Amino acid sequence: MQTNKELGAGGNFLRQERNGKIPDAGRLRMSYAHKVSKKQSIAGGERALLRQIRLRAAGTARGGLRLGIGDDCALLVARAGEDLAVTTDFSIAGRHFRLDWHPAEAVGHRALARGLSDLAAMGARPVAAFLSLALPRELTTAQRGKTWVERFLDGLLALAEAQKTPLAGGDLAESPLAVADIVLVGAVPQGQALLRSGARAGDFLYVTGSLGGAAVGLERLRKLAHAGRSTPPRIPKNMEAQLAAHLYPQPRIKQGIWLRQHGLASAALDLSDGLSTDLAHLCAESGVAAEVEATRLPLAANATLAQALDGGEDYELLFTAPAAARLPRSIAGVRITRIGRIVKARRGRAAITLLTNESSQPLEPKGWEHFS
Repeated sequence: MQTNKELGAGGNFLRQERNGKIPDAGRLRMSYAHKVSKKQSIAGGERALLRQIRLRAAGTARGGLRLGIGDDCALLVARAGEDLAVTTDFSIAGRHFRLDWHPAEAVGHRALARGLSDLAAMGARPVAAFLSLALPRELTTAQRGKTWVERFLDGLLALAEAQKTPLAGGDLAESPLAVADIVLVGAVPQGQALLRSGARAGDFLYVTGSLGGAAVGLERLRKLAHAGRSTPPRIPKNMEAQLAAHLYPQPRIKQGIWLRQHGLASAALDLSDGLSTDLAHLCAESGVAAEVEATRLPLAANATLAQALDGGEDYELLFTAPAAARLPRSIAGVRITRIGRIVKARRGRAAITLLTNESSQPLEPKGWEHFS
């Protein structure tokens, strides 16, 4: 029996050694740090890195940003009649990514994708992003080519450009542990944000895209890393597509905005912690229960039912709509699948019931939850 647990549900890392303890920060970074020792830091240190970030962030500027990096605060412009949507997410080495597994570009992409997915769930358009980075000094050094932090910014800013999201500010600090904290600001017409609390008995339950792909990709990345050929492992061309859902998830901004504009979704949230856990959140906020049909779940290639239900980090949208609503088969090129329905919450009834061809059974939340 395997005793080391290297993957927590939802793709968040909680590495437990045989004694059950989480490695300290020094151990978490040493497997990468020893490769970059005795290298020269970026000339000029923090100020030089700030100048570099400012220059690169200028390319992401959009109309909602009046003043970006360089002053004590950024100035954002909200349109008349809009609410601001604000969300924040940590990405912590050893918890959400591993320096010896994940390419720096993927760490940057994923850090921003997490917050963008929250905006998508509320039907908000992105207005600005704020990045606070705490890094060990060795991640700002390189003997040849780009530094880790430069490659991190490559991934983050590529997604920011694709999603028209300006990087408007943030903070830098030296730290024994790599941490990225992202704040996303979005905008949505007043009173029109998609909420978790609007589902009603009789609504149908839908998801965008496919489920379980991130968990499949992470498992394959783990095998590559354990092969030990390089740190982090090089991704073979023939495996890039298999790992894409985990390394480069695509926030469903267009789909969330479409649902909000057409007034079809009664409730929504993004699937970050796993369908079983996130649907439980929606049911709790709406005061309802749900039934999920296992045979309707859109499994990603090679994904198991357990990975689709509990794997997490798929960053698809889970939403409800009245039974009479006419939804298209796809929105902006992404498939829409009905996977169940909302029912009344009753004493003695499970919050979520999984229906199979043979039986029905309570679906317990087994996705990611911190401090559990």
